[in-house]
Amino acid sequence: MSLNILSPTEVRVISFLDNSKSNTHLLKLQGGFSCKRKDRKVTFGKGIQCSAAPPPPAWPGTALVQPGTKNWNGPKPISIVGSTGSIGTQTLDIVAEHPDKFRVVALAAGSNIALLADQIKAFKPQLVSIKNESLVGELKEALAGADYMPEIIPGDQGVIEVARHPDCVTVVTGIVGCAGLKPTVAAIEAGKNIALANKETLIAGGPFVLPLAHKHNVKILPADSEHSAIFQCIQGFPEGALRRIILTASGGAFRDWPVEKLKDVKVADALKHPNWSMGKKITVDSATLFNKGLEVIEAHYLYGSDYDNIDIVIHPQSIIHSMVETQDSSVLAQLGWPDMRLPILYTLSWPERVHCSEITWPRLDLCKLGSLTFKAPDNVKYPSMDLAYSAGRAGGTMTGVLSAANEKAVEMFIDEKISYLDIFKVVELTCEKHQSELASEPSLEEIIHYDLWAREYAANVRPTSSGLTPALV
Repeated sequence: MSLNILSPTEVRVISFLDNSKSNTHLLKLQGGFSCKRKDRKVTFGKGIQCSAAPPPPAWPGTALVQPGTKNWNGPKPISIVGSTGSIGTQTLDIVAEHPDKFRVVALAAGSNIALLADQIKAFKPQLVSIKNESLVGELKEALAGADYMPEIIPGDQGVIEVARHPDCVTVVTGIVGCAGLKPTVAAIEAGKNIALANKETLIAGGPFVLPLAHKHNVKILPADSEHSAIFQCIQGFPEGALRRIILTASGGAFRDWPVEKLKDVKVADALKHPNWSMGKKITVDSATLFNKGLEVIEAHYLYGSDYDNIDIVIHPQSIIHSMVETQDSSVLAQLGWPDMRLPILYTLSWPERVHCSEITWPRLDLCKLGSLTFKAPDNVKYPSMDLAYSAGRAGGTMTGVLSAANEKAVEMFIDEKISYLDIFKVVELTCEKHQSELASEPSLEEIIHYDLWAREYAANVRPTSSGLTPALV
């Protein structure tokens, strides 16, 4: 195995630890790993400092197990919000493989009735929620003849009841967007731990959600691969040991394109991810690197690191899922094949490690892999990084506005209403407009309000002969 670090500093592998009960690996590096980001100037956020103190992080640079916290017998009872989506279906794959470890007590889904009916037959949840009341009859018809019929509650109230089901211990939040905020808040207020796969919970809701989680002594466990990697690396760290977070990124569809070609990007180009087949939105976010900019903000809220101590590095193989640097300059990394089931499993089983079959969970073979490479990201190719860091430093509602504006801009790009490079400008114009209304310590209502406002404002940014112009003033 070789590590090809495309930076001025050589890195030497000094130890490799293999946990045979999973395909998770920790790599310890020493020697000043450095792929530092250099901020470019953006036009919003100048002179803005969030006047409020930052909310308490979910994990202040360390993850320590509190003894005697288990309060259930047998398999751990879980609820899943977004059961028919990617996170939900992968969570249910885990439950199916480990029925001795986990059981499903409640499911919330959208409108995929056929899949939801199959999930009900297989896992027999006590409570089910679907998006629209008009679909209740269709679901009951799909379950006709089955030996089991759960309680069904439609609409927003149903999702909340699933999230705070009295028997559940952990809620998997796989629902997309700010629609995931209210059920997550309901779960926290009911004392449920959160297996977090919904980005808006922290990116938009961090200033409100984190104090609430501390108030109710609720654990927020990251279910995405990058933040799970960081979480795994800081297990048992003494207070103050964390120095820097290093988020790895694949680089997306345009990592090997020259900047000059980006003006000619078509939708089909942006949807050609070099490593994986994913949904359109996340694939475009990977191409723009907005996904990583948003993860920088999540890392700040999860672990309390200053933005100056959170870096991004391009790692094309996507084997190292992220790294942390300690105060003595050692670097710890978590490695594994790119498989979202692994971080989901860890959020469900933490602090335990669940033994997994080699048939369905291939173990990492570094000799077959050969080499791992890294390089610093190009701020000119990826303006999203500067936008994300600026929004993060502004704090309050700015980060939620950034995320919502990006989501709308990506939708407009996929619909061919704007160009690829316009995505960045739409987001920047929306954030600029929000400066005068930024709320430093927002309520839940303000967070949701500005999410909707940002989508509407971004939707009305229109191309003109001289560039992009907001239609709403």
